[in-house]
Amino acid sequence: MTRSMRPAADRAREPDRLGHMSTTSDSAVRAYINVHREEFLDDLAAWLRIPSVSADPERAADVRRSAEWLAGRLTATGFPTAEIWETDGAPAVFAEWPSGDPSAPTVLVYGHHDVQPAAREDGWHTDPFEPQTVDGKLYARGAADDKGQVFFHTLGVRAHLAATGRTAPAVNLKLLIEGEEESGSPNFPALIGKHATRLACDAVIVSDTGMWSKDTPTVCTGMRGLTDCQIDLYGPDQDIHSGSFGGAVPNPATEAARLAAALHDEDRRVAIPGFYDDIVELTDSERELFAELPFDEPEWLRTAHSHAALGETGHSTLERIWARPTAEVNGIGGGYQGPGGKTIVPSAAQLKLSFRLVAGQDTAAVQQAVRDWAAARLPDGIRHEITFWGATRPCLTPLDHPALQSVVRAMGRAFGQKIRFTREGGSGPAADLQDVLGAPVLFLGISIPSDGWHAPNEKVELDLLMKGVETAAHLWGDLAENWRVA
Repeated sequence: MTRSMRPAADRAREPDRLGHMSTTSDSAVRAYINVHREEFLDDLAAWLRIPSVSADPERAADVRRSAEWLAGRLTATGFPTAEIWETDGAPAVFAEWPSGDPSAPTVLVYGHHDVQPAAREDGWHTDPFEPQTVDGKLYARGAADDKGQVFFHTLGVRAHLAATGRTAPAVNLKLLIEGEEESGSPNFPALIGKHATRLACDAVIVSDTGMWSKDTPTVCTGMRGLTDCQIDLYGPDQDIHSGSFGGAVPNPATEAARLAAALHDEDRRVAIPGFYDDIVELTDSERELFAELPFDEPEWLRTAHSHAALGETGHSTLERIWARPTAEVNGIGGGYQGPGGKTIVPSAAQLKLSFRLVAGQDTAAVQQAVRDWAAARLPDGIRHEITFWGATRPCLTPLDHPALQSVVRAMGRAFGQKIRFTREGGSGPAADLQDVLGAPVLFLGISIPSDGWHAPNEKVELDLLMKGVETAAHLWGDLAENWRVA
């Protein structure tokens, strides 16, 4: 589909094709949210009490109960379609609310309803599945990751309707809330492939991310991809005497160490031939936007439990973790590991590697480059096997994309200040949506680093949660007004 843009002055006054004014009033949105805030939080607390831990087979019934609860709540919100979608693992939830406007864009919101394991003895101050509100913070497993950030869309769409007088959203709104994200989304690619026609959309909104800080609201514009592997090296058919044979036959532990040492050059660039082919380089303007963030490197190092920053020459720390590809040695081993010495040439060794990828890199091409690199460096007498455990593709949204600009404007109205830009150094299932659906991926999250995802005492800041509600309330009208079918 192609989109057309209209002057802002005209958009502010122009009704949509159904005769409704889509531009939402800030005061009307806030008034609606304030009236329904406690009801919304009560419902969220009820959902948080369901221990939907996808990694625990004994919680499978709870994960299903979570999906059923959400489907019922989406129906009560007004979605005419709310369904449980089965997978070979945990169920997902799909909901749809057509706009009724043939020119409206279609937007798919992604999130997940499963949560990480949690128990009081892990260090929680309270029962992790009995929500507690203290000093404006809601503590519970899933409060931020990701039930709270999924659920703010329910009040957001209701506030959007109330403030505009519409009976349906200004966009064709779809939700896909999976049940296995915390277990690596093993069935997610198959799920979206099976339902690709029903999931078809013009943009994907991922509400499973966060902001820089409470005082610096940001929009994420990309996530790195990931592929990881194990290289098994085999030398002698058994451990052999290092005095009788050492120095005269290849040692697989030595070759594992040589491979690890050869992974980077003197500038700490990845030294695998072809690794950087076709990557999308940072622009000067993107570097300037990163530099606007109030980055405190000593504080970051404390968070990293590390003592110095180190990485690819010529790039800042934020550039290294957000916008540059990396290779890491995750583990290396082989030979004798017990107390004292044992003078052997070991028969086998292992090297575990992971590669974070950026836009432009193809995971299959990177995997082949790693295979070729290892084969070229290993001597005769060393057999090797490389096992890759799958791959997640990178995703990147151009800063000038009209849908991204709508997210920025909606957040700006909610927060009342300039919205800055970040990326994520990690990886997630967003790229699967981008690849299968052919739609840009946008990130809308209000969580902050102190929310403690995956940690004891996970929480969400209630004021920020309401800002998420407010952003969602403004977003659908802004998208409809600024990004219509030509």
